[in-house]
Formats: sequence, structure tokens, C-alpha cells
Amino acid sequence: MDIKVGDTLEMKKPHPCGSNLFEVTRIGADFKILCKGCSHEVYLPRVKVEKNIKKIIK
Repeated sequence: MDIKVGDTLEMKKPHPCGSNLFEVTRIGADFKILCKGCSHEVYLPRVKVEKNIKKIIK
């Protein structure tokens, strides 16, 4: 997948705050994503993030 820092990801499952949009702030073995609804930072493994992406917004 062609994901870069600064891209917005629309995920299949929403964050508990209700938003399903996340901004990528770090890429590596783990992704650091920032919820666009409540600004909560989440670290997730690359495999889990790539599996749950619905759409990539550049």
C-alpha cells in the first residue's frame, strides 16, 4: 500500500468517539495515527491498519 505521513485514512471501524477518519503521523512496523474527531493518538501494528483501511485520502 502507498501510505505516506500526512495522509488521511478512512477506516472500516470507527473510533469510540464516532469518527472513522485518522491522520497518519508515523510509519514503521507500527503506525501512529491521530483521530480526526477527538485528536487521540493510537499506535497500531502495520498489518492491522492495512487490513482495516476503507479508503486513503491524500
